[in-house]
Amino acid sequence: MVRQEGLLRRRYGYYWTRIVAVVASLALVGVAVALLGDTWWQLVPAAVLGLVSAQFGFLGHDLAHHQVFTSKGWNVWSARVISGLFTGLSYTWWKGKHNKHHSAPNQENRDPDIGPGVLAFTPADAAPRTGLAARLTRHQGWAFFPLLTLEGLQLHVASVRTLLGQKTDRYRWVELWFIAVRLGGYAAVLLAVLPVGKAAAFAGLQLAVLGVLLGGAFAPNHKGMPIVPADMKVDFLRRQVVMSRNIRGGAFTDFMMGGLNHQIEHHLFPSMPRPNLKLAKPLVQAHCAEHDVAYVETGLWRSYQIVVHYLNAVGLRARDPFQCPLIQRYRA
Repeated sequence: MVRQEGLLRRRYGYYWTRIVAVVASLALVGVAVALLGDTWWQLVPAAVLGLVSAQFGFLGHDLAHHQVFTSKGWNVWSARVISGLFTGLSYTWWKGKHNKHHSAPNQENRDPDIGPGVLAFTPADAAPRTGLAARLTRHQGWAFFPLLTLEGLQLHVASVRTLLGQKTDRYRWVELWFIAVRLGGYAAVLLAVLPVGKAAAFAGLQLAVLGVLLGGAFAPNHKGMPIVPADMKVDFLRRQVVMSRNIRGGAFTDFMMGGLNHQIEHHLFPSMPRPNLKLAKPLVQAHCAEHDVAYVETGLWRSYQIVVHYLNAVGLRARDPFQCPLIQRYRA
């Protein structure tokens, strides 16, 4: 039905318009920085640059999923250029991590997005923590959004670390040079225009906005949805739908979340062009209703409340803070 509706066809006009617009926005930010000179008003273009960088990140995501071009080579190399030269991130790192997430969303020991780290996303990760770590974990939900301000920096660090440790990828040095040019050129321009303190404030705000926008777009889609045990087998439809959450909203939500507010449709059809996801929604909803598969959609702020509640519940070592509906249905 999706193919018959033409929803998997490429949307070249949409993507070329978006690419040109984002590159032009980056150029305008550069002009603004040059014209403003040594002033704290530079924090305004810094925040705008964070927004523009997030849009480059969303474009890199779409390219990595082969949503933009028919040619695999065009998608891959465009993703390398957009991610590396314009965002300072590694396509290789992102592709490896993100593919694992798509193959097993919210499944323990398989989905890297719920792997152990500063935050515990599952009761199994929270249980071994003791002392101060345990006390902090009990209230970790309130720390989630402040921590997102560091996510932009973490993405750069993870990209470089992965590429330096990756010995088999033939293009890792190309990506490292892209990232070096992006980050090195960025620092050089800031230091040429601003003193060290203001340059640091500019970069800090830009990275904070980038982290909040990217993390704020990805987090509501799966956090607080059912966690799948490591050894549980789930069919494709339920694996992608039951573990995902859509976010209600219009054109502004689509723009700020890079289309990832249509997460269920994206997980079912990862190569579907971004603007077609909302067109596929009625078909997916009808199919899920026909097969008695839970299709979850909520507002953005409500989704953030769920994320905070879930993380705090994990920190309190709730055995199963969000019982998987598949287990509830079949265990009896």
